Amino acid sequence: MEMNVGGLDKWLRIIAGIVLLAFVFILKDNDSLWLWGLIGIVPLATGLMGRCPLYTFIGVNTCKKS
Repeated sequence: MEMNVGGLDKWLRIIAGIVLLAFVFILKDNDSLWLWGLIGIVPLATGLMGRCPLYTFIGVNTCKKS
């Protein structure tokens, strides 16, 4: 599979994913809000893998060509 996430986009996804996942631990006592922290799995995974299914669907590529 071809990578379509690179550069600054990749690092912003990783950082955003970590921050959102931190909310799971910070808001663990609030039953409804801590689940929003699990959304952090998506940007973290796409940033680490370098591939975003939505980017493939809409034809965006932020990864530099070699």
